[in-house]
Amino acid sequence: MDHAIAESHKRLDHLEAHLRRDNPTLLEAVRSFRTLDHIVQRMGLLPVDESFATQVPWYPLVSVLGTFSAGKSSFINSLLGMPVQRTGNQAVDDKFTVLCSSADDSPRTLPGAALDADPRFPFFRISEQIEKVAPGEGQRADLFLQLKTAPADMLRGRILIDSPGFDADAQRSAILRLTDHIIHLSDLVLVFFDARHPEPGAMRDTLEHLVRQTRLRNDQDKFLFVLNQMDTTAREDNPEEVFAAWQKGLAENGLTTGRFYQIYNPDCAVPIEDPEQRRRYEARRDHDLQEIHDRIHQVEVTRAYRIVDAVESTCRRLLDDVVPTLRSALEVWRKKTLLFSGLGALLFTGIILGLLFRDGVDSGTERWNNLPAFGLTGLGANLTRLGIFAILLWLVHGRCRSLARAVAARRLAGGLAETPEGSTKLDLMEAFKRSTGFWRQSFRPSPKGFGKFQERQIRDLLAGTTTTIQSLNDRFARPSGASSDGDQNAS
Repeated sequence: MDHAIAESHKRLDHLEAHLRRDNPTLLEAVRSFRTLDHIVQRMGLLPVDESFATQVPWYPLVSVLGTFSAGKSSFINSLLGMPVQRTGNQAVDDKFTVLCSSADDSPRTLPGAALDADPRFPFFRISEQIEKVAPGEGQRADLFLQLKTAPADMLRGRILIDSPGFDADAQRSAILRLTDHIIHLSDLVLVFFDARHPEPGAMRDTLEHLVRQTRLRNDQDKFLFVLNQMDTTAREDNPEEVFAAWQKGLAENGLTTGRFYQIYNPDCAVPIEDPEQRRRYEARRDHDLQEIHDRIHQVEVTRAYRIVDAVESTCRRLLDDVVPTLRSALEVWRKKTLLFSGLGALLFTGIILGLLFRDGVDSGTERWNNLPAFGLTGLGANLTRLGIFAILLWLVHGRCRSLARAVAARRLAGGLAETPEGSTKLDLMEAFKRSTGFWRQSFRPSPKGFGKFQERQIRDLLAGTTTTIQSLNDRFARPSGASSDGDQNAS
């Protein structure tokens, strides 16, 4: 365990070193996560070798999802300006490919283990998630993941993920679990559909995992829905009809708002002979591609704000949800303990007195004097008997506490809300057990490890997020319209 803790601290140290070089503004976010880690680990909510900081990717993340042969890989190759991904009309790649900038001029392909062990990437410790849905496969991350590096300007400061098609039958449950995982972490999600097969029947899994769930999310704006290979409609010259039919299919599954695009790859396009028709297709394609490229370039900004928001949401989750839930369970435990202990004490005392005095006061006195007193007489004997009685009563009280804890734990388990989407799972049951241990006084209202000092720490972190947001605004916004030098002189 000490080794695991040391490794956890080492990972955070490396993360801070990278941020100190690449994005110093976010260093405070790492330190905030360290403080939150310490609080929740003492409470028992989080294992000591885990951290909130490793649950978010620290580089901007763009995911490209959709059905196979929808042109995802061709789009990525065109975006990067080099043939990094294999292309074809069939499912040519059944792995999630994480693409990042290379340290040299040579593209490289690295195994999935390179992602599983690095907290800067979105699949850190993903083998545990794979093991849950595909028992025995957790240690074979290479079956599902690969890391590719390329010297492309588009990859500088951001990460792209190319997903396998949803129609792939192999390891379906693991693929869908990984898809849900990267959706939660992504700053931008491009959902590709094939204009040759725009009907809903060809989008079953995509509709289920991307469309129907999207309308319930609070970050819907990060989804861009792309109908690709629109050049195939040139023969019939009916792009508007195909586009409308596709949007209707999405609307029938509950998606009525969002950004919708129609594009095609000019390097793979069907030749369009008519000049006017070609001009019309190219104009729409170029307009939509430019919007998509602009959104990709913006993810660096949105990622910084999302990380600060993750700190804030974690703080508020602890103060507004987790701690109140534990306090409520402890209040139930306290009341049940008092009730059961009182009833148990009365019952136990009644039984003892009944046994001692069932034949009258004299008989009761005689039985009391005949109780073992370890050879003592007089006052010492009576004190010994009272001590034995008190110990037995304390054991009854302890049993009642255990019974009350079980009742309150069931209430806690029944009232626990599901972990918010994309949030770190906290072990409330472990925190409750620590707060109701045998030597824990039942009248304490707060969970073990959480008091006024810890609450003040969290509130200070909340206030600090405002300062960090202002620092980010200073980088990206200039309400006065003046240059940074001018602002400094004014101040």
